[in-house]
Amino acid sequence: MPSESRGKGRRTYTLPDRLATRRKAARAERESARAEEEKGFEQAASAPEGESASADEAPANTASADGAAASSEHGSGKKHHHHHHELPKVDIKAELERLKRLRRYTIIRRIFQICSVVLSAFLQAYAIQTFVQPAMLLSSGFTGLAILIDRITSLFGLSFPTFVGMVALNIPVAIICWRSISKRFVVFSMLQVVLSSLFLQILDLDPVLYEPLLEVVFGGFVYGFSIAVALRAGASTAGTDFISLMVSNKTGKSIWGLVFAGNCVVLVIFGALFGWTAAAYSIVFQFISTKTIETFYHRYDRMTLIITTKRPDAILASYNATYRHGSSVVEATGGYSGETFWQITTVVSSFEVDDIVHLVRIQDSQAVVNMVRTEDFVGGFYRAPID
Repeated sequence: MPSESRGKGRRTYTLPDRLATRRKAARAERESARAEEEKGFEQAASAPEGESASADEAPANTASADGAAASSEHGSGKKHHHHHHELPKVDIKAELERLKRLRRYTIIRRIFQICSVVLSAFLQAYAIQTFVQPAMLLSSGFTGLAILIDRITSLFGLSFPTFVGMVALNIPVAIICWRSISKRFVVFSMLQVVLSSLFLQILDLDPVLYEPLLEVVFGGFVYGFSIAVALRAGASTAGTDFISLMVSNKTGKSIWGLVFAGNCVVLVIFGALFGWTAAAYSIVFQFISTKTIETFYHRYDRMTLIITTKRPDAILASYNATYRHGSSVVEATGGYSGETFWQITTVVSSFEVDDIVHLVRIQDSQAVVNMVRTEDFVGGFYRAPID
């Protein structure tokens, strides 16, 4: 209740007073609108038979003048006339402009993917020549297997270069992924492998560090970052990356730990042939590279978005047309303003968050989006395939 200030002759309101006042005003406005709507329907239903049912003469709050006229004629036994709604006109120029913008966006995205693949290939070749080979390390995946084959064949006076083994070992896996994953993903991944092999052949880089421990630490980071760059661009370094991503797409679980365990088996063979010190350093090297990948690549992380908005219908229409995630909507009241809002809650993949926030802000520039990391999730969850 408002309290009178005797000395100044004016009222002061507390926060509960303001909330109660605004809630009453909002409730009265809704009830008034509902009463006007009901009154409009009653007037439309009781209109004389000869009265025109055009939209100009219908009450302002009726849902449809055609529907009111049709119900009136049906009740009086008159012949029912079907009203055909005209299809919305399509602005050809606007549609063509939209398609041009979409095409430009697609072209820019493909250029970015190609540049990322080239960068990834260069960084991988740089890490191998600058850190892996000088420190006698063994990298992860099929690249490490190619290095191992190269060193084993050299013991018998033969030569099977690493860059040749990288391509030869990845071709069968590429054929399998061509049938089971995405053709674009396979193409970009094989492009990364071929470019890495090419850089290994044409580049001749000298070591930067001469301390084995530093080569392991910095080499593991650079090598893992090169793989993360490829993955974020929708590609891969093939080999075990192909296999792990194929399994992850089907199960929704990360198997980088299993990949690391498989690499350890290869390292056991490497240690038995070339010494356990180099094998131990290689394990640390691969562990650092694996953690670097997990740091920069979050495809399998989930985020909960809580969207507070006054335009839930527009946001949900765009969201449901673009994404295949479920959502729930709850009506809420602002604690300070007393206004009515709606909260949309949905769980999405972390790599989708930026695009979803952009979509929400287009539909409602005043919307508030709260992002919470989801540690665990039970139930069906759609994961978009790698493009």
